[in-house]
Amino acid sequence: MTGRERVLAALDHRPPDRTPLDLGGSIVTGIHCQSLQGVRRELGLEERPASVYDAVQMLGDVEMDLVERLGLDVLRVELPGARVGAHGDAMKLWEPFEGVVTQIPESLDVGPDDAGGWYLYRGVGDDRRPVMHMPQGSYYFDTIGYGQWNRDFKPPPLDDIRRSSEAWRLYEPTLEHLAERARHLRETTDRALHLMAGFTGVCYVGHLTDFLCLLAEDPDYVYDLFMITAEVAISNMEKLWEWVGDNVDLLWISGLDLGSQRCELISPETFERVYAPAFRPQYEWMHRNTTWRSFRHSCGSIANIVGMMADAGVDALNPVQTSAAGMEPASLKERVGSKVTFWGGGVETQGVLQFGTPDEVREQVAERVRIFGAGGGFVFCPDHNIQPNTPPENIIAAYETARETGA
Repeated sequence: MTGRERVLAALDHRPPDRTPLDLGGSIVTGIHCQSLQGVRRELGLEERPASVYDAVQMLGDVEMDLVERLGLDVLRVELPGARVGAHGDAMKLWEPFEGVVTQIPESLDVGPDDAGGWYLYRGVGDDRRPVMHMPQGSYYFDTIGYGQWNRDFKPPPLDDIRRSSEAWRLYEPTLEHLAERARHLRETTDRALHLMAGFTGVCYVGHLTDFLCLLAEDPDYVYDLFMITAEVAISNMEKLWEWVGDNVDLLWISGLDLGSQRCELISPETFERVYAPAFRPQYEWMHRNTTWRSFRHSCGSIANIVGMMADAGVDALNPVQTSAAGMEPASLKERVGSKVTFWGGGVETQGVLQFGTPDEVREQVAERVRIFGAGGGFVFCPDHNIQPNTPPENIIAAYETARETGA
């Protein structure tokens, strides 16, 4: 099987010739640029600056020599630097950590703080301001003010949301770039292609804490907000299908986290009342009008709503955070394994992958492949991005084991 055939078989719940492998096929199945350099060095591949495609999480681009070496089956189709609003092909060198040299888009505005860390800026001239911060000793950017709670927060009027929603819509320059990228990868590779482009899913207003309080206080407002964003998302999907068509196989629909380490952030009743009505028409439009499959990301414990997500139309569920409460692999496979493809959960990034031995990594990966891969419906990757300072021998052991035991 080709990589594409392998992934499509897994999505159709047919046994592939071996378990499909993903590393770097999205912003949630990637690898930190520091660990990426370690893997390349361990494998004896050419050492060169890692191209950072997501500055927030500092993910490095998994280039084709590593794709071939590990036998990976998925590639991304997206704008360069799309996670931070920095577009264009021109790149510049940047050394965010000692001994780690990266390439970032020239339009990405980063500068040092006064304590050995970094700021990421947006705007120009008098409007230039820091929006993200990477403290000294950290490996990521945090959005400034993300966790704050404004007791006096007032959501914008829905009419203002409707008027401003034009900013979320896809237009010709973006569509042209994505179409060309997808065409190029389809013609030059045999991998499955994952489209991550433009707005699909739902979005919230205010900081996260503000939004959760708003959801509890005024769920009708949030319902109306989500339905506005669903309308924009479907409009974007229509344009994407017109331009990109079946040159891609999988479409990212929302990365909004619904779980914490211990439980869901929302009740099942709230999901069914507020979230599902906005997601369901997006999945229905996609399944009715395209050949794409839907990819849905949510961290944390979502055991009590995962069945609802499957019923709403999710094809591939990521990251399958098995270390969270209620997310035991065998239970998930038994309950919803016939409805969704588990895209992740192959090894725990919070535990054995980073802190175990290669033998412990191999043992856990073999078990996960056996459980999740039974009858198809599984694409192997860790249960989130591979973190910095992860031993390269553990990463290599994980992918070699998944490739061998998944046959």
